[in-house]
Amino acid sequence: MLFPRFAMDRLKEALSDTPVVLIHGPRQSGKTTLVRSLGETHGYSYFSFDDPMLVDVANSDPVGFVGNLPERAILDEVQRVPQIFTVLKSEVDRRRLPGRFLLTGSANVLLVPKLSESLAGRMGILRIHPLAQCEIAASESRFLEALFAGSFKTAKAERLGRSLLNRVVTGGYPEAVARRNPNRRAAWYHDYVETLTQRDVRDLARIRSLDVLPPLLDRAAAQTAQLFNGSDLASPFHLSYPTIREYVTLLERLFLLEELRPWHANRASRLVKTPKLHLGDTGLACALLNLDAEALEKDRKALGPLLETFVFQELRRQASWQEKGIRFYYFRDKYNHEVDIVLERGAHEIAGIEVKASATVTTSDFRGLRKFRDTVKKGFVSGVILYDGETCVSFGDDLYAVPLRLLWEMP
Repeated sequence: MLFPRFAMDRLKEALSDTPVVLIHGPRQSGKTTLVRSLGETHGYSYFSFDDPMLVDVANSDPVGFVGNLPERAILDEVQRVPQIFTVLKSEVDRRRLPGRFLLTGSANVLLVPKLSESLAGRMGILRIHPLAQCEIAASESRFLEALFAGSFKTAKAERLGRSLLNRVVTGGYPEAVARRNPNRRAAWYHDYVETLTQRDVRDLARIRSLDVLPPLLDRAAAQTAQLFNGSDLASPFHLSYPTIREYVTLLERLFLLEELRPWHANRASRLVKTPKLHLGDTGLACALLNLDAEALEKDRKALGPLLETFVFQELRRQASWQEKGIRFYYFRDKYNHEVDIVLERGAHEIAGIEVKASATVTTSDFRGLRKFRDTVKKGFVSGVILYDGETCVSFGDDLYAVPLRLLWEMP
């Protein structure tokens, strides 16, 4: 099953003026499908470093390997041959041709300074996520445009109900979305984690206790959308805090975990500084927690954090193909005023989003957003509570209640 990838336009733009373009994101998120579909129509030859023989050739003679590549080449899973980055730099300096190399990677090279710095000024980087809900529906949403314009009109929308839970437990990995049987989907996610920890982790780092990573990821899934607590994560494994921190960073490099930093301004001195931890995909989180839609419907305590992560990841995915970059944070002060997700575009556009699993919204639910608006002042453009209700309505002063489904169905 093929899904549209709305990042395609950004990819074509990058290839039109940049010698090297790297698409990175988690394994099985659709990177290879995306680059091969473009490569077939733009004259690229494809080489995958999932092929052990190709890895051996590139490792033994990286200069000769790169020198013998055709004029336009796709190099898939390039993180497996890290020394090739410096050779690509030399080749690009010798012949600076836009779109010369199209790379993909299943590890975040931005967290490996030597790799990212070797192609500084020569490489454009695009992040590919698992599928957004609007990509699954094959219809791009205008939600982010409405958010930064503060232009949500009064409207009715059908409640999602049980279908929302199904979306949360399915997640966005194309292979998982294609599996209609929940048990087969959960099995795929468990196999996915095992493959990553046994294969990709070995490529990235030499760690003594590979067996710690799956249960550590399980524990992180139970803490999604919560403040990072390294000591709590470390306690069952009898490992030091620095060691657990190193393991968490490794899981971040594989795009399985993501830290959300707190929003702050110089004038705001009473803000919490600890990051939040989010799983990279709620389908993966639910599989690790053995939660299906029925179990999630009964466990409202588990639903809240998972729904927040679901919305955060949907926003991240939609933001990845926007022309203007969007930065993500959360807000919490020492008096427990909180906003789940803060979005900042440019220097003077800031919006806040709260996530509610309920079907109703009251004025008191805007307490955190009002405090955030008063803290931001001039740069605040809108505050939204996303909830599983039926009415999109203004609560005054750039504050809105918006049905969740409009996140990916905003016309």
